Amino acid sequence: AAMAAAGAAAGGAAGAVAAPPRGIRAWLRSAFRFATDRNDFRRNLLVNLGLFAAGVWVARNLTDIDLMAPQPVP
Repeated sequence: AAMAAAGAAAGGAAGAVAAPPRGIRAWLRSAFRFATDRNDFRRNLLVNLGLFAAGVWVARNLTDIDLMAPQPVP
């Protein structure tokens, strides 16, 4: 754990790619490190792709709402 932390601190993203996490604690630790690393290109790429996919989903699934349609008169 100390070697991985030192490698992540010294090498940035290169230290985080070392080995796949084994066990739930290691997975949570790597997920937390991935989510909190401010200089991580992969995290930024995944967040941007996720936001883009959410926008595409909203645009495709909410297109049946016509804001310019005349409203019914009660």
